[in-house]
Amino acid sequence: MRLTASPPDWSAVEVARPRRPDRLPGAAMAGFRQLGPVQGDIAMVAHPSITLFVDLSEGSGIVRDSDGGRAHGSSVAGLAPGELRLGGRYAGTVECLQIRLPPPLAVAVLGATADLDGAVVPLEDVWGRDAERTEDRLRAAATWDERFAIAADALGRRLDARRSPDPEVVAAWELILAGRGRVGVDSLADEVGWSRKRLWSRFRSQLGLAPKHAARLVRFDHAARLLAAGHPAARVAASTGYADQPHLHREVRAFTGMTPTALAAAPWLAIDDVAWPAPPAAPPGRDGRGRRPARPRQPRP
Repeated sequence: MRLTASPPDWSAVEVARPRRPDRLPGAAMAGFRQLGPVQGDIAMVAHPSITLFVDLSEGSGIVRDSDGGRAHGSSVAGLAPGELRLGGRYAGTVECLQIRLPPPLAVAVLGATADLDGAVVPLEDVWGRDAERTEDRLRAAATWDERFAIAADALGRRLDARRSPDPEVVAAWELILAGRGRVGVDSLADEVGWSRKRLWSRFRSQLGLAPKHAARLVRFDHAARLLAAGHPAARVAASTGYADQPHLHREVRAFTGMTPTALAAAPWLAIDDVAWPAPPAAPPGRDGRGRRPARPRQPRP
């Protein structure tokens, strides 16, 4: 079952960002509001974070379409949700608070994330009764700044350092990000002082996916943003470490169900530059791989 409406007109969407992004270090938030009749259908592009969609719309709420089924309301998407689409038809105001949590922070805030690898679940399934109460507080808030503060407070109250991943797992994740996914499991294990088997087991159990899959996701994210910036697929494939352009094509298909050409024009990536502005992606070439990350501090015995 697929939503068939066309993508929304982003020029008519109000995007809000926190004035104080440091309320909960590591968490990234953005608010979206569109007034008037809306008919939307957006293909979500996989991102190396756990993503919370808090639906604050009037009426029946945002429709999510994944794994052949449709559901309404707030949700949590895992690290590799596959072909997820968001959309629906609305006569009133459409509003959504989107929160991105890096996996180590998501573990400390939400608990175990293993079930979220590739899954999209209702927010209440992860957050419990607090989900509805928090949604009510967010709807009653007069401004986005108030909403960001409420969300940061709600997440902060759930933060439990005892659930945080092992420092070695966190270090491995940071090394994958720093290397833009171009780092081998053996190298990661050597850097953090663990065996390959131990790293694979702890990483998989604590972050919800294996180190190799995490590296694939991070490398894909880098390639996706280069494609969205207008770089040719062949050059992107070469600069991001794919064996060839067909390999890049297969990875894009695996993560999104789209072709590289369709991915380059994806509305999801277009709005990212507004909601989460970042330094321009390095153009394909000698600097496409990035520098090797520094060795982390002494691991625990």
